[in-house]
Amino acid sequence: MPRILDSLPALYQNLFPAFFQGQVPIEEKATCSNCAMSKQGATGTVGAVDGVDRLFRPDTKCCTYYPRLPNYLVGALLADDSPAMAEGRRRIEEKIDSRIGVTPQWVKPPAKFNYLYKNGNQFFGRARSLRCPYYAEDSGGCTIWAYREAVCSTYFCKYVAGADGRRFWMSLKTYLSLTEIQLARYALLQLMPEYIETGKDKSENATLPLSVEDLDDAAPPERAYAELWRAHAGRERDFYRACYDVVRALPPEGLTQMLGLDGTIELRVLEKLHGAANAPRLPRVLRFSPEATVKWLPDGSVALGAYSEFDAVALPGEAYALLVEFTGTEPVEAVRHRLRTQKQADLLEDVLLELYRHRILVEP
Repeated sequence: MPRILDSLPALYQNLFPAFFQGQVPIEEKATCSNCAMSKQGATGTVGAVDGVDRLFRPDTKCCTYYPRLPNYLVGALLADDSPAMAEGRRRIEEKIDSRIGVTPQWVKPPAKFNYLYKNGNQFFGRARSLRCPYYAEDSGGCTIWAYREAVCSTYFCKYVAGADGRRFWMSLKTYLSLTEIQLARYALLQLMPEYIETGKDKSENATLPLSVEDLDDAAPPERAYAELWRAHAGRERDFYRACYDVVRALPPEGLTQMLGLDGTIELRVLEKLHGAANAPRLPRVLRFSPEATVKWLPDGSVALGAYSEFDAVALPGEAYALLVEFTGTEPVEAVRHRLRTQKQADLLEDVLLELYRHRILVEP
């Protein structure tokens, strides 16, 4: 199995605690090269529910998201002169030249994108207009993958550990997001301390009304941009590279100290969820979840979903009558014994565990 670190940018190899050397299962259900959520590759997917199609467009997949790249990762990408990253460098340079969403702390989505993303409905995976600008249409891959941010490092449409896997990766996203914020601020403190001292790093998170420039996909006014960048205006690429140099020079214990109590707490949560995702246990008592979706298929089988609208379990139709026998009033083994003696049927423990991981069966 791969290490947790293997799913993250190489910059973090010498910065993260020893826990990140631990192993995680390969998320083999989320097949990006043959999208498990597109019509061509869909498996274990609820599909249309209540008239809403859950499948993704093959030319967007899950990439209807615009990443927010911290300054030091932008610098790492710009400093990578390998042929494999040529297209990614070209696109990030084009983005920097546009000045839209370009700040000393981040290269981030335009304000209009954020507005549409937060206020859209049922667009994820299906709105081509919201496709990531770093998406490689010819290959269906990512042109900046080696320098991806927290969301892109931790999102999967389906998880081999079901709900426990999703909780682990979401917790990892929280830890990574905290890391990105603090490392980007640390680089700013070294290179542009007035940015931190005047609170500009905090004001970047404020939600403001869309401006004319935001609506027209235009660069910010010259004066405002110059005020933001000060002496580094026109030398943004060099600044980002310098941020990368600052971060990669950190000693191994530097990040842990920087994250402080928040980082300690998030790491403890992450360690606990890692254990649940890698060493699951079947609860003593289970019941059929009242929140589970049930979809009968033309061949008589049934698709059951619960923890995610993107991940369903298909079972023979006869299994449904067995599952509803789990009411949460008696131990699992007692229910299984009754099913064997009264209905000459059984659900094996590994099947029950998989249903629990999908939260189709839940603890009462």
